[in-house]
Amino acid sequence: MDTGMFLSLFDGQSKLLVRSLCGTSGVHRALGVFHRQQRANPQMSLSNLMETLCQDEITYPDAKDQPLTVKPLVCLFPALFKQNLLSFIHLVQSVLPRTTVLHLLKCLSQDLHPSPWVTALVRQLERNLGAHNEEPLYTPLCSQRLKELSQRLVGSGETEGWAKCFSGQPVESESRRTSCLSELGTQRKRKGSVVTLDSDGEETGQQSKRIKMDLCGSECLNAEEQSAKAEASGRLGSDAPAETPAEELQPATDSSCDALPEHIKVSVLQIKELLESQTEWDQSSMEVFKVLNDCDPGQVEVLCSMLNFPDLLEQTLPKLCSSIFGPSPDFSYSTAATLIKSLLLQKVLFLSEPASRCLVAAVMSLCSRYPRPMCHVLIGPVLEEKNIGNPQAELLNRLIEGCLDSHYRLLVLQMTFKIAWSEAVLSIIHSLLDSKPDLSEELFTQFIEQLVSKGPQFTKSVKFAKMMLTVLTKYSSHVTAAHKHSLHGCLILNETFLKKSLQAALKRITHT
Repeated sequence: MDTGMFLSLFDGQSKLLVRSLCGTSGVHRALGVFHRQQRANPQMSLSNLMETLCQDEITYPDAKDQPLTVKPLVCLFPALFKQNLLSFIHLVQSVLPRTTVLHLLKCLSQDLHPSPWVTALVRQLERNLGAHNEEPLYTPLCSQRLKELSQRLVGSGETEGWAKCFSGQPVESESRRTSCLSELGTQRKRKGSVVTLDSDGEETGQQSKRIKMDLCGSECLNAEEQSAKAEASGRLGSDAPAETPAEELQPATDSSCDALPEHIKVSVLQIKELLESQTEWDQSSMEVFKVLNDCDPGQVEVLCSMLNFPDLLEQTLPKLCSSIFGPSPDFSYSTAATLIKSLLLQKVLFLSEPASRCLVAAVMSLCSRYPRPMCHVLIGPVLEEKNIGNPQAELLNRLIEGCLDSHYRLLVLQMTFKIAWSEAVLSIIHSLLDSKPDLSEELFTQFIEQLVSKGPQFTKSVKFAKMMLTVLTKYSSHVTAAHKHSLHGCLILNETFLKKSLQAALKRITHT
């Protein structure tokens, strides 16, 4: 049944939460909305949402010969919404009265055909609330299927590993229940052996783990449950809400994500909600980015990965960059380099047409404020790219002309000595020379050596000829007798219409 038809029953704040809870990533979206509502109104309550979900509604049967029935509104929502709702309640349980949560769970028990995940979440919440529900978290059907799977895996009919969790014996303790549940829903997180087939070593153990995961995925879960599995199973396996937000964002996060401080995890959820919103950002919204001031470079890298910065739309970049870099004091080199690389590098490398105004604005603003990390993590990697084209060259030329001072132009020029030259790279070198950086005698000599060695590849290149003409006219005072001799041999090979002009310019250089 379409959830849209129920939205009119909720008040404004509750309606936003209901919308957020729809979809496979509904939990962290709803948590972000809830935190924003709390900031706007510290006295806000979830009581209206819970009361509306528990109110009775008349349901119309699919077949005409069946009678009308009355069920709590929450039972009429799809299974995925119920899973997200229960997981959300697990996170905000501390702000909800115990009786309110138990009343909602009682309403959900009236659902005639609950999904296995909803059943497990309900029972887990009942245990958390001290309702003394000793029923296993899994359904009888799931238990039977996993017994069969365990028997197939052990081969001999012995009960080990998973089978111990489904032997029919009462659960001895909360830690044992959590352990069994973790084995059901989060096989990928387990470190030890689950079922010992033989002792042939690590390769056999890894192969058996893959077999177990594939079989369980094909037999125990339907399509909808698979989409929500990673999100719900991580929460069920732990009674500590503080660790849950990281799992919601990335079900398969590594240990570095788990090591983030709690306030950074909460800020990640808020930033993600802000990036996904279609509304304008106000000053209070941008305050959340100040968390970057509390992060070390490693934490910044994890945060960028969790927020998928490389995949952000270009239209978001200007306001995101102004929010991150504007009000903050200068970041360290490592932090700035990580942010620039994550936000910009992939977008610049993949340019197939001139950069958009949004991308140009973001690149130039960051280059003006952080020129050194920009040179090392953006300009350098772009120059090293073999397939660099005119779009990349045009963007780098704008940075050279508008953002980099002489010191950093020299740094970029030295970078070109270590890469293969192409027509696009020639235009960048030409732009660098036109900007008249303060070339030392040693650096100019290195550049002349590069010109002479690469000249035979560009005998018909007009760009190369124009660059040579710039050297002979704007840097004539740097040319020594040795340079002149080397350049004379290079010009003999030139086949462009500028050959005579080049030879004339070289001839006019008389001081040695």
